[in-house]
Amino acid sequence: MRISDRGETMEIENDDLEEIRKQSEDFKMIPPWKNQITLRGIIASLLIGIIYSIIVTKLNLTTGLVPNLNVSAALLAFVFIKTWTKVLKKANIMSTPFTRQENTTIQTCAVACYSIAVGGGFGSYLLGLNKRTYEQAGVDTEGNSPGSYKEPGLDWMIGFLFVISFVGILAMVPLRKIMIIDYKLSYPSGTATAVLINGFHTTKGDKMAKKQVHGFMKFFSFSFLWSCFQWFYSGGEQCGFINFPTFGLKAWKQSFYFDFSMTYIGAGMICSHLVNLSLLLGAVLSWGVMWPLISDRKGDWFPQNIKESSMKSVNGYKVFISIALILGDGLYNFVKIMLFTMKSMYSAFNKRNLKTAADDTNYALDELQRNEVFIRESIPIWVACVGYVLFSIISIIVIPIMFPQLKWYYVVVAYILAPSLSFCNAYGAGLTDMNMAYNYGKVALFILAALAGKDNGVVAGLIGCGLIKSIVSVSSDLMHDFKTGHLTLTSPRSMLVSQAIGTAIGCIVAPLTFFLFYKAFDVGNPDGTYKAPYAIIYRNMAILGVEGFSALPRHCLELCYGFFSFAILANLLRDGLPKRFGKLVPLPMAMAVPFLVGASFAIDMCVGSLVVYVWHKVNAKKASLMVPAVASGLICGDGLWILPSSILALAKINPPICMNFLPANIS
Repeated sequence: MRISDRGETMEIENDDLEEIRKQSEDFKMIPPWKNQITLRGIIASLLIGIIYSIIVTKLNLTTGLVPNLNVSAALLAFVFIKTWTKVLKKANIMSTPFTRQENTTIQTCAVACYSIAVGGGFGSYLLGLNKRTYEQAGVDTEGNSPGSYKEPGLDWMIGFLFVISFVGILAMVPLRKIMIIDYKLSYPSGTATAVLINGFHTTKGDKMAKKQVHGFMKFFSFSFLWSCFQWFYSGGEQCGFINFPTFGLKAWKQSFYFDFSMTYIGAGMICSHLVNLSLLLGAVLSWGVMWPLISDRKGDWFPQNIKESSMKSVNGYKVFISIALILGDGLYNFVKIMLFTMKSMYSAFNKRNLKTAADDTNYALDELQRNEVFIRESIPIWVACVGYVLFSIISIIVIPIMFPQLKWYYVVVAYILAPSLSFCNAYGAGLTDMNMAYNYGKVALFILAALAGKDNGVVAGLIGCGLIKSIVSVSSDLMHDFKTGHLTLTSPRSMLVSQAIGTAIGCIVAPLTFFLFYKAFDVGNPDGTYKAPYAIIYRNMAILGVEGFSALPRHCLELCYGFFSFAILANLLRDGLPKRFGKLVPLPMAMAVPFLVGASFAIDMCVGSLVVYVWHKVNAKKASLMVPAVASGLICGDGLWILPSSILALAKINPPICMNFLPANIS
């Protein structure tokens, strides 16, 4: 969801006086920052964080594509606390009023919690260290040195996350005023979340919220019960509705079928039509055209009797062509946003120098009040600096002990460069809503893999990638939250504390959630449900950094060049053509996902997109109101069923029925 910058100069008209009076009353009623963080809020954040950690871990281990769930988290926070206060009211127990500030801190804490599951590397760089991924990358591959793996463990994963996750929170604190007030960066996701929260806490918004809550609960219940129903028919390999041959058995073998996943339908309703159609185009191009043609080259391009999981078979083409698309798209957007950021910073700096005190008279009253709240309860710069140095020293000591392949001086350089990288990423995200942390991480991955050499390069590259990515990503997320807090009159101190609490919870919840999947399901099986596609992608990126192009199978380099060029050309066309034509150009990053994962989830997401399209045609006003609530309900219901299904799997309780499909000529 994109909301335009609302920090423009405005004039106060007579019709707006009543609204300004109400905002002035809100300003006077703002609770102290310590009262904005409540025990019930922390409990609600924990529950929301656990639910969303389960959901995003499933998405990470199946497709690696996670939609933005900030708005959904704000809605769920409202549902939890409103339900809590109603229950207490019926029991004749008085509770403190639910304010927009409390709603904001809950959302911040919950998002910080599940963001660890999103970016903690459980589906990418950390999972790329395990033995199974090491074997899939080819034990005979020169860059994939023997013993360069580390099996997942709760102890070291929790310790690693605690060491790296808190540094990013402090990196950008001294620059929050410059980003939010001086440069007036829009941070679209943060603004959209604030608009939703502010809307909830009005008389009109309360009625709107009731409709959204009703829609959320209805579709949450439906999704949960439907997932439970499907489980009874999945007792065996390739059984159940998840393998329903919608378009026939021949198409099913190439992964073209609708698998009735409410998670992906809901995700498709949140993602744009362009993302979903790009996924479908990538699925058709890869599984419909390329992989069948390359498979016919067996015995010519690759050996006849080679394992399908080998990087020298069709699987190698899937992985490395996906990498080419991801790197091409990432490189283009990286350069584009860096240039855009520098140009915007230059313009903003000149405008700020020309600004006079008289310009302040043109600000609306509510803007001045927001700025006053944002500045009044400042966070001392010395606290941020001392905290950053302290956490950096801990990391410099601990990380080389955990991973001897990553030398301490590499970590020192990373923490010296991190603040400037965080600033660039946070500024770019404020302009475009694009978090480029993964691209910074990939740059670090290639550099460290090459510097560390053949024996240590893979592990050093993967861990260095996670180190940089974590710092840069958390800084950007915090600025989004600061923008939400600025628009909802929430204290920056309460936002920072909420972020820290959520991060601490996430460092424990995210590994526990991952291990729930890792122990209950066959994670990393290229033919299973939880393929974890980005684990093998990241490991092979590290191998490329160590070994160079010699790691590629025959004719793969030429195909990679072609798709890398296509990714850059597609981005150039989208930015260079008139908007009405440019918006039709597919997104290479989205196209890359089904190349490795398959087509079924792309079909699910297109179904979600179709539902939104038809709904807008029938009743656009209702669709705009209800789509986020319905999508959140579908995602949360299906995601929550994972918890009981995992427990059943760990208890060795299998579904009682296998629903399978065979050709008619087989009895």
